[in-house]
Amino acid sequence: MAYAGSGTWQIGLDFNYTSGDYGTGNDTDITYVPVTIRRYFPKGDLSLIIPYISIKSTKEVTIVGGNPNKIRQTSRTTRKTEDGLGDILVQGRYYVLEETDTLPLVGITGNIKLPTADEHKGLGTGELDAGFGFEFSKNFSDSWQAYFDIGYTFVGDPPGTDLRNQWYFDIGAGYYLAPELLVSACYEESRALVAGEDNPRDLFLALNYDFSSEIEFTAGLLLGLSDGASDYGFTGGIRFRF
Repeated sequence: MAYAGSGTWQIGLDFNYTSGDYGTGNDTDITYVPVTIRRYFPKGDLSLIIPYISIKSTKEVTIVGGNPNKIRQTSRTTRKTEDGLGDILVQGRYYVLEETDTLPLVGITGNIKLPTADEHKGLGTGELDAGFGFEFSKNFSDSWQAYFDIGYTFVGDPPGTDLRNQWYFDIGAGYYLAPELLVSACYEESRALVAGEDNPRDLFLALNYDFSSEIEFTAGLLLGLSDGASDYGFTGGIRFRF
């Protein structure tokens, strides 16, 4: 929905932990802690996301666009922990259609992934990615809402790999248990970056609590539905508006 908060800026800090083998046979544990700076406008917003990453893996899986993806197969079985700055993301959204009694809110999105993560540590691909997408949301009552997002990312190939461009989508619904408390569930799927691998598919359950007009808390649980996805994950975050 269009922004209706008390300020035009938001700063958020999130903690994300995921674990799985992503079809490699070797477990990868990822801690992803992004700081998000967002500027709101009357018809959209612009975000800068600066993440810290810690990955315990055999370097077969890395973060691409903020999500774990298998990018190669190796013969290594010993896991090593690497950490540092992740890829900085720039994301924007512009609303092209306001919600009415019959029509949904429609937004166009765009994103650029800057290759600031150290590819030698397995924290990123070392390549520039860019993408676009569309967002749809509709309130069906004071309590119920539904949403659908779809997009496409042009993925850069690191040396020695042939990664596919990636489409993605998610569909979900939310219910307000109270005016300040929203619970939601959504199905997420994206195209596997490596041909022949399972598409990452998962179910994400979320909780959003507006403590005040300036402070919001979030929590989430991810349940993997395919070999290409995390087996499980959990998130937590806080956002300040001013």
